[in-house]
This record gives sequence, structure tokens and C-alpha cells, in this order.
Amino acid sequence: MNPAGKGHTIDVYCAHCRTLLYHYYKAGPGHLVKCYIDRILKDYTDGSLECPSCGQQFVRDVMVRGRPAKKIVQGKVIVRG
Repeated sequence: MNPAGKGHTIDVYCAHCRTLLYHYYKAGPGHLVKCYIDRILKDYTDGSLECPSCGQQFVRDVMVRGRPAKKIVQGKVIVRG
């Protein structure tokens, strides 16, 4: 996705039931705070804001610098990758 190759792919899981939620292309250091919609490679929630297994809300829809994104609710997800 990034031609310079600065990013990497991560998996985002529900912290409550460990269900896989997203494959996401993260470009930059630091913790996962938001997921830009155009960088979500595979969405296992079908666009829902809740975990498909346990129903816990883990994101909110927001606009960040004019781009649609999913804001992570702190402590609701686990990131690996």
C-alpha cells in the first residue's frame, strides 16, 4: 500500500473474546489509536462497530483530517503483527 515500504500489516483482535476483527496496514510507529477505512485490508465485522462474537463495541466512526476512520476504544482490542 505504501510505495516506500514504511508500514506493516497487523491483526486486530477483540480483547474480550479474541475474535479476529481486522487485517490492517499500519504506517508509522506507536500504538493503534485509529484505523483509516482505506487501510483496512480485510474487515471481519462487515462494517459493524461491535465484535461479531461477543457484541462489545470496540470502535467509533470519526473523521480525521478529512478522512473517514474508526477510532479505537481504549482497552477493547489487542494488536499482533
